[in-house]
Amino acid sequence: MINTQMFRAKNGEITPEILAVAKREYRDAEDIRKEVAAGTICIPANINHKNLQPMGIGRSLTTKINANIGNSSLSSCPNTELKKLKQAVKYGADTVMDLSTGGNINVIRKTIIENSPVPIGTVPIYEALARIDSPNDLTDELILEVIQEQAEQGVDYMTIHAGLLREQIPLAKKRKLRIVSRGGSIMAKWMQDENRENPIFERFDDILKICAKYDVTLSLGDGMRPGCLADASDEAQFAELKVLGDLVRRCRAANVQSMVEGPGHIPFNEIEMNMKKEIELCDDAPFYILGPVVIDCAPGYDHYTSGIGATMGAYHGAAMLCYVTPKEHLGLPNSRDVRDGVIAYKIAAHAADVANKLPHAQDRDDAISDARAAFDWEEQFNLAIDPDKARELRAEAIEEQNMEVEDKSKHVKADGDDEHYCTMCGPNFCSMRISKEL
Repeated sequence: MINTQMFRAKNGEITPEILAVAKREYRDAEDIRKEVAAGTICIPANINHKNLQPMGIGRSLTTKINANIGNSSLSSCPNTELKKLKQAVKYGADTVMDLSTGGNINVIRKTIIENSPVPIGTVPIYEALARIDSPNDLTDELILEVIQEQAEQGVDYMTIHAGLLREQIPLAKKRKLRIVSRGGSIMAKWMQDENRENPIFERFDDILKICAKYDVTLSLGDGMRPGCLADASDEAQFAELKVLGDLVRRCRAANVQSMVEGPGHIPFNEIEMNMKKEIELCDDAPFYILGPVVIDCAPGYDHYTSGIGATMGAYHGAAMLCYVTPKEHLGLPNSRDVRDGVIAYKIAAHAADVANKLPHAQDRDDAISDARAAFDWEEQFNLAIDPDKARELRAEAIEEQNMEVEDKSKHVKADGDDEHYCTMCGPNFCSMRISKEL
């Protein structure tokens, strides 16, 4: 029996999930229902994810962000991943993807789903490969088995690399970095070794049946995403994107929700074109982009280089941003990196929402401006995207100020005397205090 959000929306039903999204977005529920029915909004909500708080993804909604967590064959454990999950949710991740590739994958995912109020995504091919000795042992049946098990467990959306076909592989060989997607490179090598077409593409209808049963949203992976500026916006990338557009239409015909994954490394001036091309080729399916990273030469700061691209991408139509942490290209992120990545992307998403004049997007900014004018520090902290960081830096500034005063053997101000100015300007040069006298 098909009981997906899309099927119910097509039949005129405003589901509890649609109602929740409408309330969260300050939108009319009937408008949300129409977009879910059309496939321009998806609500990842597996029927077996019991503690889920529904959220919607679509370019007419506020920009969402995803945080990737998960172990590798070299590090991490269930407790570590649970800590990362809590860190991601605390600082505002709208969804979390478990990209585990090492041991305990099933236990880690079960723990994450049971403890997550936000939608959980996976890449099933990772678990399939973890169960076999060699990628050449991969079979259609194993892929379907893993997708079935993950769907039963409660995974809300899955990235599958169904759009990368054999005919595209020669195009990848022309690139500087060829294929940087883990799932994409694995499938390309398998197709070449086995002299067969992509089994995920060939068994796509079977995958749709599983997704329809559990209401799993398909995130159509960009196995040919560019991994450096030199490979951006090339023939390989757009050949796959065209196939993804065809797959979107097959998803909609099967009443399965879908979104399309987008490029990783793109020069700033090409981002708008990339967003518009996806809207055109994929019939405005929600676009889920990684960054884009706008320069390649800043390892350790890629949450900045990609945050710049993410803002531009969201402004021109991307619906969800996959965060990039400072450890991108360097190692597996820890909980601190998760926090830094989430905050960077909350900033990028919010900047785009304000620029796109979404309902009430600027309310928080106006409220914090009022708090600044009133020197209401606690309210400023409460309204900050990262209240902990704001409090930490304010306390640090006051401590440094008092240390300087003590060093000069001057009178140390009592607590509260410094509440009506910041240590950047001091009491005599505070512009807000001075301008109040105008």
